Order: sequence, then C-alpha cells, then structure tokens
Amino acid sequence: MASSAAPAVNILDIHSREAPLADHSIRDQVVDGLSQPIGQKWLPTMLLYDERGLRIYDEITTNAPEYYLFPAEEEILKNKADDIVKVMHAGVSDGAPVEEVVVELGAGALRKTSLILRALSRQVPNPSSPPLINYYALDLEKRELERTLMELSNSEVGAEMKGKVSASGLCGTYDDGLKFIAEGGLEGRNTVDKLRATLAEKYTVERVGRDASPDSESSRSRSEATEATPPSTPGSHQPLHLLFLGSSLGNFTRGEDAAFLKSLPLRPGSGDTLLLGLDHDNDSKKIELAYNDPKGITRKFIMNGLVCAGRALGDENLFQQDKWEYVGRYNEELRRHEAYYRSTCDQTLVDPETKTEFPFVKDELVRVEVSYKFSERDAYALFAEAGLRPVHRWTDSASQYSLWLLERPKFSFPLLKAPQYAKTSTGEQVVTRSPFSLPTVEEWQNMWAAWDFITRQMIPPSMLFEKPIDLRHICLFYCGHIPTFLSIHLSRLLKEPDTEPVEFKYIFERGIDPIVDDPTQCHPHSEVPQRNEDWPSLSSILQFQSRVRERVMNLYRDIESGKITLTRKIARVLFMTHEHEAFHAETLLYMLLQRAGTGTIPPVGFVPPVWDVLAETWNNHPEPVSETVTLGPEDISLGHDDDEADDDSTDVLGHDFGWDNEHPKRTVHVNEFKIEWRPVTNGQFYDFYYEKGGKDMPKVQFPKSWVEVDGEIFVRTLYGPVPMKIARNWPIITSFDNLSTYASVKGGRLPTEPELRLFLDKFECGYEGGANIGFRNWHPIPATSGGAKDGGKGHNGGVWEWTSTVFDKHEGFVPSKLYPGYSTDFFDTHHQVVIGGSYATIPRLAERRTLRNYYQHNYPYAWVGARVAYDV
Repeated sequence: MASSAAPAVNILDIHSREAPLADHSIRDQVVDGLSQPIGQKWLPTMLLYDERGLRIYDEITTNAPEYYLFPAEEEILKNKADDIVKVMHAGVSDGAPVEEVVVELGAGALRKTSLILRALSRQVPNPSSPPLINYYALDLEKRELERTLMELSNSEVGAEMKGKVSASGLCGTYDDGLKFIAEGGLEGRNTVDKLRATLAEKYTVERVGRDASPDSESSRSRSEATEATPPSTPGSHQPLHLLFLGSSLGNFTRGEDAAFLKSLPLRPGSGDTLLLGLDHDNDSKKIELAYNDPKGITRKFIMNGLVCAGRALGDENLFQQDKWEYVGRYNEELRRHEAYYRSTCDQTLVDPETKTEFPFVKDELVRVEVSYKFSERDAYALFAEAGLRPVHRWTDSASQYSLWLLERPKFSFPLLKAPQYAKTSTGEQVVTRSPFSLPTVEEWQNMWAAWDFITRQMIPPSMLFEKPIDLRHICLFYCGHIPTFLSIHLSRLLKEPDTEPVEFKYIFERGIDPIVDDPTQCHPHSEVPQRNEDWPSLSSILQFQSRVRERVMNLYRDIESGKITLTRKIARVLFMTHEHEAFHAETLLYMLLQRAGTGTIPPVGFVPPVWDVLAETWNNHPEPVSETVTLGPEDISLGHDDDEADDDSTDVLGHDFGWDNEHPKRTVHVNEFKIEWRPVTNGQFYDFYYEKGGKDMPKVQFPKSWVEVDGEIFVRTLYGPVPMKIARNWPIITSFDNLSTYASVKGGRLPTEPELRLFLDKFECGYEGGANIGFRNWHPIPATSGGAKDGGKGHNGGVWEWTSTVFDKHEGFVPSKLYPGYSTDFFDTHHQVVIGGSYATIPRLAERRTLRNYYQHNYPYAWVGARVAYDV
C-alpha cells in the first residue's frame, strides 16, 4: 500500500463517456479489415500497442540496435535537447520562463522524453508551486502510463523536475487527445481541485500512488476513480508544445499524415510548436533489418498483435500462432516498410460473437502496419500541405533521422497543384487545370493575408511617410497602389465605374523606378503629394482596399454562377493583378529591410530565428561534391505560348498565363560551359572586398545588404543586423555590377539566361523539395545544391539570380495590350534579366520556369545574388 507521503501521478482517462467504448471501436476495425477480399485484408495498427506490446517495443529500443530510429533520435536529444527547448521557446517569451503545456502524443517508455523534460527543467530557474510547465503523456494503456510516470517520478530526472515541470498522463487515442485539447482540456494547473466542473460528466481522473502495480488488474478494466474535470485548453497566454516522436507519423498513409498534422490544435502565430520525428528514406537493406532484428524481438512485437486481435473479437487464442508468420518488406517505390501476417495454410476463423467466418488461403498476407519514410521532398511537401512551417531541423550524425520543430504561422502558401490532365476523343492528352492559370480564391486569400501582414504589422505609423529607399516612394504609397492598380484594371475589364474615391487612381496608379545613375530619368508614373498632410489617410486607403477586394470576390461569384463567362482576358486581368501584388510585397520588404533594427517591425507571428543554433547547423552543412558542374551543349526551351490575341478564348483553366516578356516559346542553343553549384556567399564576397582589393575597384560598391556597426560588418535581416559569422554562408544580395566584377576577378563570368535556366531545370529542388521561397523563412539560408543525394538537386538559399542577359526584345515579343509598359519601358539597356525567386517570392512566381524579372545592373537593393559560370 502506498505511503501517505508518497508522491502520486495524475492519470486522466479522456475517453468520452458519450463515445463508443474503445474495445468496440477496435472490434469493428478488426471485423472490417478481415472482411476484405483476398490480398486486401488488414488489421488496425493500434493492436500492436497494448500493454504487452508497449513493453516489447521498449525491449526493441533497448536490445535491438538494428532498429536505428530509436538510437538516432536519442542521439539528437542527448546532444541537442537544450537547443531544442531554446528554439521551442523563441516565439513565446523574451527568455523568461512562462506557464506552458507540453503534450506528447504516444509517449511510450519516456526514455527519450526524459531528455526533453530535463532540458525543460533547466529552462525554469526556480521551483514554484504549482510548477510553471505542465507535461502530459498521452498513450493508449493506462497501466503503462502509471508505470512509466511513476518510474519518471522516482528517477533523477523526476527530482530535477520537482517544482519546475509537472508530469501527468492522458489515457486515450490520438483522436481522444486532440478532441480533449480542442474542447478546452488543458488550461490551468495540473491538480484535481482546479479541474473545471463543466467537463465532470465526461472525464475521470485517477491519482496513482507509488506502489501501484501494473499487473494488479486488467488494463481493460476501470479502477475506482475520482470524478473530476480536465483542465481547459491553453489560453492566449499559455503556449502549447506538442511532441510526436519516434517517426510515429509514418504509420499514417500519405495524405492522412497531412490531414492529421493539419488537425493539430496549434494556434497560428501563437508560438505553439510541434516537435516531430521523421525517419529518412534510407537504404532499403538497412530499413528491412531495422524491422526484422536477428533476435526476433520485432517478430514477437508483431505477433502479439494477433493475440490482441483475438481479444478484440472475444478469444485471445483465436489466431493460432503456429499458423501465422511475420513478413516484413520495404517498398522502395512508396518509401514505406510494410508488416504483414502470412497465413501458412488454408484456414477459416470464426468470430466467437457473431459466428461470421473469415477464410484465408495459404500464403495470404494480412497487413498490420506500414511505416512510411520521408525524403526531403516528402517532408517539405507534407509540411506545406499541413500548413506548417519548419522552424528548425536537427539530424543525427549518420544523417538517417531528423527531428523537426514546426509551427503554424500567421500565413503560408500551399504547394502548387500539379497539372491535371484528360484525354480528348482522339486520345490526345491535354491539361485541364494548370497551376499557372486563373488564380483561385484561396490564392487571393493567401496573398491578401501576406500583404496585410507586411503592411499592417511590419510598418509602424512613424514610417508610413518615410522612404526607406530614396529611389522609391514612401511606404504609404504602396498601401494605396496595390488596390488602385487592381481597381483600375477591374473597371476597364468590366466597363464599370472606378471604385470610390475615384481620385485615388491619379495618386496611386503607378510607382517609380528611376535610372540609378540619373534619378531625374524615369518612366511615366503618377504624380504624388509632396506634403504628408496631402496624402489620403491610412484608414481611407484600407476602406478602399476592402471595397476593391469585394469586387474581386463578386467577379468570382459571377463566374461560378454563370452570370459572367470566363474568358482568357478575364483570367489574364486576375492573374496580372494577383502577381503584381506579389511582386510589390517583395519590393516593400526589401525597402523595409533597409530600416530593420531602426524602425521596421520584425515579423511577429513567426517563431524568430535563434541565430547561434542555426549557425551551428549551417556550419555543419556538407560542401558540394565539387565546385562546378559541366553542362551543354544542349538546346533549351525558353518562354511559353501565351498570345493576348487569343484572349477571347474560353479555354482558360488549362492555359499558362505569363507576362508579355515570357511569350512566345522559343528554342535556344547552349554551348558547353561550367557553372558553380552554389551562388556567391557573403563570406566569399567579404574576402574579395576586403582582402583581394574589391573595395578599390571602380564598379564595386559596399553591398546594401550589409551594414557597418562599430567597425564590424553585419548582414541585414528583417530581425535586425546579424554578425557576418552567422550569415557567412548565405548567398550575398548585391548588384549585378558587384557580382560580375567578382566573377571576372575569379576568371569567370555571370551565366546567360539560357545557361542559368538549364542549370535550374536540372538541379533546382523547388518549393516541394525545400526551396527557400514562399516565406518559408524571413531571411536567406545556405544553399544546398551540389550535394551527394538526389542527383545534386537542392536550392540556392532564397535569392533571385542575375544573368548576363540584357533585358530587351526577343524574337516574337509582343507588348501587352493590358499593361503596355510592363516590359517596354525597361528596354533601356540598363536592366538585366533575373530568374528564380527569393525567400519572399510566392510559389506561383518562383515555380514558373518561364518567369523573367529584371533590375538595373547597379541597383543594390533587390534580393538578387549570382553564381559564377566559366567558358569551356
């Protein structure tokens, strides 16, 4: 019997009394799976994790070193738990401890978790009653929770946690746990007397003394319980951190995994985080051995599932073990390990309750578990689909396993939808929906969320009438320019009156891009007020913006209802105004960068970077396998066919829209050349500038992406300047003149547009593969192309790239009728073609291979870098 002074743990049974009993639900799943045709039978994976199964799994992690997932994850936590906890808290405090809730989904034996709990304890300087941090272990088996939590309480880790981190149990499934949190389950303290009475009828809580025996009663029975309510969900002041370790997400199918992550109760922009373990797509033999260890522990674990299946049907001995074998295999195409039961003979099982017969033929396979593995592309695609942003990633020393810290940001951009195809009556395959066709309503909403975040949360009122860059207008101008440009083109398209107030179009219609060497020379543009008091107020601009956006939504409603027939002209106006807003979001941000740390507000609502932790990871990135790669000779296609003369066509959704300089499609020959795998870095240019005489060369200017502070060079970020040692491996952002001079000193040159396009076609991993675009970060990161895996594919770190191609007419060029000066106003020999996209370029732009941007050769502010090419 427990001592009266013995510590106790709380176990909260979160199975709702209104829901079906868990055993009944499992029984239904077993019956459903066994009722399938030959070759399609399955059993629920949950069967593997009864009390005995959990203990066998613990034996696997302890005595089967072939199961590398556990030691790999444990290695990361042993070495990086303090860093993980540090980054986890970067978005919720200024370093001071705060009240918070930590929930682990599928907690298991807590061996690895204890490393995180120890680090969390170190985060809290002084004990308190009750503790600041409340940890909840969610798992299926109550008695296993009792055992593991009691062992934790009695361990050295438990002593370190005292007064700093409380530990309690939640007994239920993943769905139970998420439902419990969503219903308001975890607010307040981890004590029975503080549990809210409103949920008393749905949940029970148990206090387990020190001497509770895991074998004292059946794990399926309910012991005497104290009636109580669970605490409620974390309030706005109380962060929630979820732990989902062990690559358990791999047990979900593709698609189900994203849906599960999307369902997690992480509040956008709140500092809530998810620490997620994912196994890599390692060598198939390594994976198969991990799931079939020589000692047979994994086999014992899997075969125990048959006992549980029989128990669910009413007879633990229903599946005779001598008539079944464990079969494990790795499916390389699907990147998943598959665990099956193989019937060793023809046999028929009879449901003890319903007398239903389940026949099996010899060698028939019954699937019980799949364990998906994740390539770089799988992981980044998964996060984008789930609306999560990777904050940081830790990988074990053998690069076989990763822990990802993720958040749900204020806004994000999903993956572009893959083109959809259909066959015509003649058998020809045609595109029925292109990702570069009419922007969807969701695309508009995502763009508006980004625009509103930048203009309303990053520009303080004191900066609205300031020019962060002399060659551009004041910040307020851009707040008005975007809705005005949209309104003007909607009115022209629909032959409707301008949105009120009409006079906005005379102020905000067109911005400026003067010649850098002579700012008096500029293309036609709007005449703007010269005094602050003569500008429209921000509130009037925002009201105007709201009315214009409603016009866009009305147009989509009219198209959907059939009131307006969708033509390419209508879609072109919507594509053009949508992408125009995306371009200007980036323009505004590179302007604001010049005042970061002295006015611009950092992007609140995204976990801020912890620079020292990031730098350690970046400094350990592998170098390219070689400095350059040789390409060509080869013919390459540039541009696409998108003639405005065809804009009366109703063939819209399968069509790729682009700006006038993208049309028409043409073939260009590229001779053999060499090109560097990665763009020029800050560190490389710093050495050139200060140690190789670069600063004394006529065309070389001090980069505007740098700033000198007390004699030391820093690199500008939207969070303020960071030391060069942090950003040394980022691609440098600077002018064409600076980088072309650097290249020539190195014995090379900047690539032509066709050369760079050829390189990117072959080696750019894209948004789905982890490219730093679409606000994945708010700063550049080191490039990754040229690595040993995936044929050298990677990304350039998050910058546009200069080419040596002058922006000018090409064969077949036709100026746009809707926006005549878009390109022709800049065919002035001062502008260079740039391609790709930066960390603030939306995927729709950065992923369209025909897109061509352009900046003046000596314009120092745009987020453009370059890589060096060499003649062969």
